Amino acid sequence: MLYSVIALIIGLALLVWSADRFIGGAAATAKNMGMSPLLIGMTIVSIGTSAPEILVSTISAMSGNPGIAIGNALGSNIANIGLVLGITALIAPLPINMKLMKKEIPLLLGVTVLAGVLMFDGELTFLDSSILLACLVGTLFLLFKGDEGAAQSDDEIPDLSQKQALFWLIVGLVLLIASSRILVWGAVNIAQYFGVSDLVIGLTIVAIGTSLPELAASVASALKNHHEIALGNVVGSNIFNLLAVLPVPGFFAATVLDAGVMERDYLVMAGITFLVAALIVIMRKKAKLNRLEGGIFVAVYAAYMYALYASTLA
Repeated sequence: MLYSVIALIIGLALLVWSADRFIGGAAATAKNMGMSPLLIGMTIVSIGTSAPEILVSTISAMSGNPGIAIGNALGSNIANIGLVLGITALIAPLPINMKLMKKEIPLLLGVTVLAGVLMFDGELTFLDSSILLACLVGTLFLLFKGDEGAAQSDDEIPDLSQKQALFWLIVGLVLLIASSRILVWGAVNIAQYFGVSDLVIGLTIVAIGTSLPELAASVASALKNHHEIALGNVVGSNIFNLLAVLPVPGFFAATVLDAGVMERDYLVMAGITFLVAALIVIMRKKAKLNRLEGGIFVAVYAAYMYALYASTLA
C-alpha cells in the first residue's frame, strides 16, 4: 500500500512536470521549423495540454481499467470548472472574452450534449469513439479558422535551439508515458485496497492530478494579473477532454459504463458546464466572473466530492 501511495504521488508530480517540458519542446520544435504561432497555439499547445489525460486514459484502457479513463475525462472537466475556474475567480475576477466565447462556449455545449447522447445506451463503442474523434478534427478546423485572438504569441513559446527543443520533446514524451504508467499502477492498487471502483479513482485522484497543470497555470496567471487566459484555457481543455480523452477506451474494446456515469457524473459535468455558460450570459454586461461565481463553482465541486465519498460508503 505504501509503495502504491508513493507511486501515485511521484506519478502525479512527474506527469505535471513532464507535460510542461513536452509542450515547450513541441512548440519550440514547431516554431524552429517555421510554423506560425497561431498554428502552434491552436494545435500543438491545445492538444499538448490534454496529453496527461490522453496518456493516462490510453494506459488505463490498455491495462484493462477503462473506468479510470472514463472517470478521468468526466472528472477532469468537473475539476477544471469547479477547482480551476473556481479558485482562480476567488483570487481575482475573470474577464470574459465575448468574441472568443461566442465560438468556444457553443462548441463546448454541443460536444457535452453529443457525449451524453453517445453514452446514453450505457456503453462506449468503437463507433461512438470514432464519432468523437471525427468531431475533434472538425473542432480543430473551426477553432483554427479565424480564431486569431486565441493565438499563441511568440513570447509564450520557449526560445530553444532545435537540438534543445527536440531533446525536451523526446524526454518530455518518454517521461509522460512513464509517469502515466506509474500513476495508473498506484491508483489501481489503492482502489483495490480500499474496495473503491476504478471509476471513482478516475473521477477524483486521477482527474485532479491531471488537472493540476491547468490549475497551476491559471492561479499563476491570476497572481500576475494575466488571469484573462484562464476561462479560454479551461473551455478549450474541456472540449479536448471530451473529444480526445473520452473516446480512448472505445478504441480498445466496447466499454460498458458504470451505472453512476450517466446517473451522477455526466449529469454533474453537464450541469456545471451549462452553469458556466449561463453565468457568462448573465454577467456579459460586467464582462467578468466575480468571486461569488467562483465560490459557487467551488461549492458545487465540494458537494460532488462529498457525493462520491458517500457513494463509496453505500
